[in-house]
Amino acid sequence: MGQVLSLLICGTAVSCQYLVNSRVETPMLQSFLNYVLLLLVYTTRLSTSKDQGNLLQVLKTKWWKYLIMGLADVEANYAVVKAYQFTTLTSIQLLDCFVIPVLMVLSWFILRTRYRLIHFVAVLVCLLGVGAMVGADILAGRDQGSTSDVVLGDGLVLLSAFLYAVSNVCQEHTVKNLSRVEFLGMMGLFGTLISGLQLAALETQAVAAIKWDVRIAMLFALYVLCMFALYSLMPLVVQMSSATTVNLSLLTADLFSLFCDIFLFGYTFSTLYVVSFVTITAGFVMYNVVPTLSALPGAGEDDPAANRPGGSSSARLLPGAAAPQRSETLTTADALL
Repeated sequence: MGQVLSLLICGTAVSCQYLVNSRVETPMLQSFLNYVLLLLVYTTRLSTSKDQGNLLQVLKTKWWKYLIMGLADVEANYAVVKAYQFTTLTSIQLLDCFVIPVLMVLSWFILRTRYRLIHFVAVLVCLLGVGAMVGADILAGRDQGSTSDVVLGDGLVLLSAFLYAVSNVCQEHTVKNLSRVEFLGMMGLFGTLISGLQLAALETQAVAAIKWDVRIAMLFALYVLCMFALYSLMPLVVQMSSATTVNLSLLTADLFSLFCDIFLFGYTFSTLYVVSFVTITAGFVMYNVVPTLSALPGAGEDDPAANRPGGSSSARLLPGAAAPQRSETLTTADALL
């Protein structure tokens, strides 16, 4: 399912490339249309709910939390697109991986996720796969982008990665403890408000300059539908695994986009791309061989599980995992893994 998400990101990348080739550069308009679709589907569904988790109850108690989440998500999308004006594709691909270590740190402190040695090794393997992909890009002459202000561009990428990490951790907490519909409904509401204001402030002239025809409309529709499917499916995958797992699987999105570029835009193929895909996949499988643990709240110092290896106050699987909630006895070999 993570690779399905990567293919959806590939769909957004290809449609964006065609729009840029048609001199249409309106990233905020594209995000706004996605949030509007989320609003129409999930916020409407949330508002018609008759239980205690309906729209009015959520707004009364947690509106400021979802405002922060919506702001982080909107600005993360905008910052990474804006970075292409100042830095190169290579820098963006490398620095965008910063989201994974940030996610692991935030998950450790906020979600109380506990990792083993094999998880850190797996992440390193995945990042080596990204390095192979970037090297292949350089050899193939695909290092596109501006170099007008590299420091600013790289800073925007790092900011975007941090904001994505915040948004993804909040998403994992929400879908595992509350509901997927609540998360998507509130993201649709606040995402529409924030992106709408930013669209009016920054892209009014760019939107007015679009020369609409059937082809442009179809490209916008492809982008919005891929983004809507991505936003709709990602909470399901996060609920079954974790935000870190999902982001590791999304490292292949650039490779899928590249394979499309080879056939659609005539880029040069390199065997390093295959090496990169295999390496990232191997690291992803390695990460999921051993489940992460969660230091669940409520386990005090007197809890025998608190002193078990792995730093977990309760050696149970993460909430929402497929396996039943049960204590897990750790052997010496398990602790090393």
